[in-house]
Amino acid sequence: MTSQRLILRAAIPTFIVGALATITGFISSGTKGLIAGVFGTLLVVIFFTAGQLALDKVIRTNPGIATSMALLLYLIKVAVLFVLLLLFKDTEAFDTKVFAATIVSCTIVWLVAETWAFATAKVLYVEPGSGPDIRPVDTSQPKDL
Repeated sequence: MTSQRLILRAAIPTFIVGALATITGFISSGTKGLIAGVFGTLLVVIFFTAGQLALDKVIRTNPGIATSMALLLYLIKVAVLFVLLLLFKDTEAFDTKVFAATIVSCTIVWLVAETWAFATAKVLYVEPGSGPDIRPVDTSQPKDL
């Protein structure tokens, strides 16, 4: 599975949940809820897309450290999102509760969708043509003994 396809499979459900959170925020808090929902959704999608693209580059250059790098990138993304939640907790520009709820819900949806995309992907474990040269037996012509 390509990185772009994985990002697309995770981003579409995340945008849907983000839109629902934005609409809910607008209904409950007006314009401030709308801004919080849009900002939270875009933040999650941008962070997780950047992380997946960085991981894809690591996998192409050094596949041996892919699992360690994936865990490190995940921890960095969650830590940065947590710091942003702390930085914006007292802001008056948008509704912080809608912002936090949008980030949490979009993060959960992204991770579930990404896991589902990985689990359902058909990954080749053996590269075609890399094995021994075996020719199929021709059974269409009877052989004389």
